[in-house]
Amino acid sequence: MLLRCRGPDGTFRVTVEPTTTFGQLIKDLLPQLPSTVDPRTITVANSPNKATAKPIRDVSHVKIGVVGLKHGDLVFVDYQHGNATNGTADGQSTTTAARLNGNPVLPAEDGPVDTKSERISRPWEVVRQSALDDRLDRQDGKIPRARGRMCRHGPKGMCDYCQPLDPFDPKYLEEKKIKYTSFHAHLRKVNAATNKPELGASYIPPLVEPYYRVMRDCPSGHPPWPEGICSKCQPSAITLQPQPFRMVDHVEFSSPSIVDDFIDAWRKTGAQRLGYLYGRYTEYTEVPLGVKAVVEAIYEPPQVDELDGITQNPWDNQKDVDAVAKLCGLEPVGVIWTDLLDAGHGDGSVVCKRHADSYFLSSLEICYSSRLQAQYPKPSKWSDTGKFSSNFVTCVISGDEEGQIGIAAYQMSNEAVEMVRADIVEPSADPNVMLVRDEEEDDGSVSRTRYIPEVFYRKVNEYGANVQENAKPSFPVEYLFVTLTHGFPEQPNPVFTQPGFPIENREYIGEAQEPSAAAKALKLKGGQKPDERGHDMSNFHLLCFILQMGILSKDEAALLCRVATQHDLADTFQLRATEGWQNLQAILQTTGERIPKRRRELYEELPSLSQSTTTSTSTNLPVRDSGEPLAKRFAAFRLNERRTLGESSRGASEETGELG
Repeated sequence: MLLRCRGPDGTFRVTVEPTTTFGQLIKDLLPQLPSTVDPRTITVANSPNKATAKPIRDVSHVKIGVVGLKHGDLVFVDYQHGNATNGTADGQSTTTAARLNGNPVLPAEDGPVDTKSERISRPWEVVRQSALDDRLDRQDGKIPRARGRMCRHGPKGMCDYCQPLDPFDPKYLEEKKIKYTSFHAHLRKVNAATNKPELGASYIPPLVEPYYRVMRDCPSGHPPWPEGICSKCQPSAITLQPQPFRMVDHVEFSSPSIVDDFIDAWRKTGAQRLGYLYGRYTEYTEVPLGVKAVVEAIYEPPQVDELDGITQNPWDNQKDVDAVAKLCGLEPVGVIWTDLLDAGHGDGSVVCKRHADSYFLSSLEICYSSRLQAQYPKPSKWSDTGKFSSNFVTCVISGDEEGQIGIAAYQMSNEAVEMVRADIVEPSADPNVMLVRDEEEDDGSVSRTRYIPEVFYRKVNEYGANVQENAKPSFPVEYLFVTLTHGFPEQPNPVFTQPGFPIENREYIGEAQEPSAAAKALKLKGGQKPDERGHDMSNFHLLCFILQMGILSKDEAALLCRVATQHDLADTFQLRATEGWQNLQAILQTTGERIPKRRRELYEELPSLSQSTTTSTSTNLPVRDSGEPLAKRFAAFRLNERRTLGESSRGASEETGELG
């Protein structure tokens, strides 16, 4: 839709979507504004009255559709100009931060992970959930029970011994050894305690995310923090408790080859590896109202692998990969990394690093996963902010107690994510504990970006009593994550059926994505016949490589992804008849061919003192096998050359002695 932005320098038109945020709106508007505009002074409002204007840093993450803006609406924008010396309108010197590409950094982008979440008056009307959440909301969720020996009624009757149980019944969960309640079961439990229709009270969203940051725009009228603070805007004390529910109950890898190909990088180098999980969320019937994440592919972003860790480089094409996954019906569902160390026995066993006496998830890994979960919030119409927690999962591949390679799945708690957002905690050298930050900076000054409230946690002391302890300076990390189950299907039916194409960003081990590899995977050379249903294209890494070449149009890219995932015969013929696919075939057939190795001639003339000596000795050179590496053949040739030259010089000296 089209929005009109009216400012001091005129009216500008910007094309946006209902899901576009105000921060992105201002980014699109900045190129049309004068170059002297200071982005930090931009405000937006729905009327010319400046009293209703909001600074962009406060609403940069609010979606346009949430506030009710429609096509053709007018947004009033105000700002200040800087002078020629890169200062503000008041003449004070300032510096506007900018990225490497020259785009200015908005004030909200250099702060914490996320800004304040705006409350929505009627979230159940404007928030769009996933189809899975809507389907689970319509389900009853009750656990049926058959008639038992204690029942004294007929087949159509019901009593306390056979009536259905709630999905959050603690006895049933303990009997089935289910450690955590599912999210939708927890939602029904909280909603039953919050809203009571029989009382006729107004509906209240039952889910509330924790908020540990200082509230902005305090109605008390004092200066904003850190100049002023009161009991209304400061966060309350935090009491950490283990989270009783989890957003995702199970992680399922659609095929064992997905994990095997990922671990193969560690087998070849001994260094650790990280990847992003792409898949989908479906129902998990083993848990009442449960949800499972089905992993279909692992994408490995740019990184530097080390023996004891990973350094992740900037991932420039992340949006392109997400777009390819969306065309395939997938989305980012989690992150996975390895923590493996060979035991040295020669039988493939690994060292068990993570166990009950050491740690399961380190404080550094918790902070990293919490930031990722903050980047992938879960939309929910049952929350007052329109979002609640995240479905993003974390998987770690490490050695188990039997010395075998195993997988462990986790999710960070809501309290952990919010404490990382508010910059309250930081990782420590001891993986078992998390540090609570100080309000003072390293130079001793009071921090202007974070407020550290009181943090407590409850534990059972040496006398068996449940006591409350102060979390400063550190506290155990087991309060900050929940565990998930994982496994593989009994009958694998993965979306991508064609393995073998090189995985991205593995050039350091000799695996590179080249046009020749794509031509080989698509069977475009050597007289091979491509598969009629497009199984040759069914590889996520191959799809990312082809679409990043920029040859196919958007419609052709969508058709390619549909063929790679659904294997429809009609779609396959339609794809191969398109102009973009034929151009791609022509390019792959004519590029990326390696020059064949030339057999080195070992009978070439060698420099010597006499032509006859060279001719007689060169015929005695041993013929090397052409299958040897070039370096070895070159070294052998030089060695024989020296030997020949030495014999020739000795022969010349003997002839000189005889003549003398």
